[in-house]
Amino acid sequence: MSHELSADIVVIGSGICGSLVAERLARTGASVLILEAGPRVTRNQLVLYYRNAPRKGDWMAPYPPSRWAPHPTYEADWGSATDQDKPNVARQGSNEKGNGYLVQAGPTPYPAEYIRVVGGTTWHWAAHMWRLLPNDFRIKTLYGVGKDWPVTYDELDPYYQEGEERTGVSGAPNTGSPRTKPFPMEPVAEPWAMRRFRERLEPGGYPVVANTTARNSRAYDGRPPCCGANNCQPICPVDAQYHGGLAAASAEAAGARLLANAVVYRIEHDPAGRIAAVHYFDPDRTSHRVTGKSFVLAANGIESPKLLLMSVSDKYPTGIANGSGMVGRNLMDHPSSSLTFDAEDELWLGRGPQSPASINTFRDGPFRSEYAAFRLDFTNISQVRSAAEDLITAGVYGPEFEKQLRYRAAHQCNVKNVPEVLPHPDNRVVLSDQKDELGLPKPQVHFALGDYLHRCMEVAKREYTRIAELMGGTNLRFTPEREYANNQHIMGTVSMGDDPKDSVVDGFGRAHDHENLFIAGTGIMPTGATVNPTLTALALAFRTADQIAKT
Repeated sequence: MSHELSADIVVIGSGICGSLVAERLARTGASVLILEAGPRVTRNQLVLYYRNAPRKGDWMAPYPPSRWAPHPTYEADWGSATDQDKPNVARQGSNEKGNGYLVQAGPTPYPAEYIRVVGGTTWHWAAHMWRLLPNDFRIKTLYGVGKDWPVTYDELDPYYQEGEERTGVSGAPNTGSPRTKPFPMEPVAEPWAMRRFRERLEPGGYPVVANTTARNSRAYDGRPPCCGANNCQPICPVDAQYHGGLAAASAEAAGARLLANAVVYRIEHDPAGRIAAVHYFDPDRTSHRVTGKSFVLAANGIESPKLLLMSVSDKYPTGIANGSGMVGRNLMDHPSSSLTFDAEDELWLGRGPQSPASINTFRDGPFRSEYAAFRLDFTNISQVRSAAEDLITAGVYGPEFEKQLRYRAAHQCNVKNVPEVLPHPDNRVVLSDQKDELGLPKPQVHFALGDYLHRCMEVAKREYTRIAELMGGTNLRFTPEREYANNQHIMGTVSMGDDPKDSVVDGFGRAHDHENLFIAGTGIMPTGATVNPTLTALALAFRTADQIAKT
């Protein structure tokens, strides 16, 4: 056992939530220590990895797993361009070839990918920073499904605003989420393709609006505006897009200490049930002990429950914070279907942000008592690579290849849905009997999708068809039935609630079972709604940090 470390506040995980909580608390004068399982990375290094990657469609190529802190990666048969912007497709009964870290228990595969490095998974994201709708917090009361939240939209409004200002968010004012203050900046210039979608679809009843994103349209917070490089995923080349690496750097600048390559494997409690320390392995499997007054668990929705479940004792035989038995349960995501088609207009996708616009009219309504709400999202990813791969696979070459490639690159486009999945206790993360190189159990995932979602997919398919008609679309290619793309929005596994019997933390993120343990991140969200969860998780994390500061 090496020497011990200590801090007033110990934060486990250096992603966007963990790092910005650490920064906020460090500015109060508290000593803050961040423990990150993975290594440090730099933007220059990641851009180089991506440039040298043999397959540019593999967005995880710049992020190889480390030996001591593995994360899941997959080599799925990506097939045609219908799945070109989301290679991880959850097929009923399929076996995606992966590195084996995330053990699949089925019946539906859950091929989540996330990154264990300093800064976390938001190094590699589309920078969507949406607010939920007010009704999303009350779907049980309003529609008889899911769960109500222990906080309201109005309570989160100032924290939403702070998250937007901290990360540099822009968006359209008409997404359904009320605002008391404007966005920090205007959206990035509308790409030509999105303009044509807007002009052709709005008369047909489909208003197309700019997505809400943490991406600079002008110089902001010392970072440049978007350069239109069109590789927001896997890495913005100029840091116009906010990410967890920036958050980690700001935490250190505020006085927090960050230890990389520190794999926390056990949470220790005292006889009264307060958390006394955490234990971590370094890459050589030397164990270290860290004491503190308050602890913030800010790993993602898979790694956080994994750590809690590993931390068993005589007093807590099912793990830390698990008196309800709900740790790891209620796993949610946003499984997407999509339509790829050839528009009548030349759209030439590929200039500007990869995911710039969407349709928000299906995010709420009485129908939610019967089927899932959803948002429709348009891709702006260049079609050259995917079209070329399809033509090569089909054996097209010579002048015909050039002709078809030019046509597809100009006309091919895609629309997908982002639907809500309801929490269900059988969808869960548990510990498998397989071990990683440090001897720690790999996480195992049980996941299934029900009729509430499948009925939504049928509705979405009708909307796809109508959108294609309005765009003069031909050559319609729907994703096969019940083959949904995983969006890597890992939610629900350490859910918040007022009742300690069916939740893990309270409305401030404090564990019901341990007064000095707090959890931050998307895992505490009781329901998933129809939008990317990062901004909501960050707003909740700021609220948690204020609660810690008060106590």
